[in-house]
Amino acid sequence: MKPSLAAVVLAASALLPAVSVTPAQAVETSCVVGAAERGVEERRLADPRSAELVTRGGLGSFTARFPAALCSTRSVLEAEELTDAWGTALWQAAVNRTQGRRPGGDLAPADDRPLYWTRLAVVDQLAGWQPQFPVDRDALRARFEDASRGLKGNDFGAAPGVKRIFVSGFDPFGLDGDLRTANPSGSAALSLNGRRVVLDDGSAAEIRAVVLPVRYADFDHGIVERAFAPRLTAGPRAADRITTISQGYPGLFTVEAWAGRARSADPYPDNTGALSGGTYQHPVVAPGMGPGAEFIPTTLPGAAWEAAAQSPYPVLVNTEVTEIPAGESAPVDRADGPTPGSRAVAGGGGGYLSNEVAYRSNRLRLELRPELPGGHLHTPVLTGLPSDRGQLSGPVFEQNEVAITAEILTLLRAGWQ
Repeated sequence: MKPSLAAVVLAASALLPAVSVTPAQAVETSCVVGAAERGVEERRLADPRSAELVTRGGLGSFTARFPAALCSTRSVLEAEELTDAWGTALWQAAVNRTQGRRPGGDLAPADDRPLYWTRLAVVDQLAGWQPQFPVDRDALRARFEDASRGLKGNDFGAAPGVKRIFVSGFDPFGLDGDLRTANPSGSAALSLNGRRVVLDDGSAAEIRAVVLPVRYADFDHGIVERAFAPRLTAGPRAADRITTISQGYPGLFTVEAWAGRARSADPYPDNTGALSGGTYQHPVVAPGMGPGAEFIPTTLPGAAWEAAAQSPYPVLVNTEVTEIPAGESAPVDRADGPTPGSRAVAGGGGGYLSNEVAYRSNRLRLELRPELPGGHLHTPVLTGLPSDRGQLSGPVFEQNEVAITAEILTLLRAGWQ
């Protein structure tokens, strides 16, 4: 039987050499046009440091070879198979690189930035593609994005007696402030995906992870639900605990006791420059949000996590929220959680996408698997980049990134009975 295009491309792309290839060396093809109109995220690719993060991360072969592969497709079906396959291959290459199974490039293995910038560069190439048949470019981009974030072909095993922990991280954000920015939650997701670990009760567990975009539109279109629903559907490959992870406060971990239903982060934008439409004075509910309470409490073992690790970063359970009390119209900060009948303004982690991923995933958890523990963990802010912005990395930055992931793993292993 002739193998499918997806199988052939996936096998080939998974074996792409981890070499440094500059965008100028990319294969030129008549069906690729490089003058596609760029969005806010893609316009940052004009900064040469973005290409350097790709090549020095050993993933330049993806951007060099994707145009020719794309131009080899002859139908919508083949294009769909190809974007699925290359997305999956990019995800696995990034995981392998982070876990030391894919040499190439001189950036530290734990660095999450090569995956982000490679994905964005491939998406930019896809936007410039001019095929000889009609395609839904947005749908193809969504397929590639999902696959390259771990949403496809990244299932738990079915080994008996092995617990299953599902976590999510995020892309880098705040890139207009410093294009070199990384996200320790994304690094942790790549470092932990697929790993088998021993829990504090002596049992074995498997960890699976996804890395989510910092974009309101993707949340509006259900990426959180697409990521978590398969892991919350009862069965032999369902998760036993879910933990959403994002970068939070300087110098400490916080277990967020409450996730709020509202968006209220404006004027702080997402990675595309979009705003949520909500402020502390006028919070809004995100499009596509299913029914649920104003606030959802964590069921993660916060006290056990506080006891399990306080070094190199302290771990605290954060019970603060911001609410509009019942019968009132002004927001009020509460140190000990919400009051009955109040309207959510912000969870402990604010009113941005870190709060929203916690709310969406745990709202779905309560709908599908209410007995399952779940909640949100904020990491310390990742620091240590050199003051010279021409330097992409440095020893303090790399040590901090590894230390944050190690402490995340200590927490994930704790509090099992």
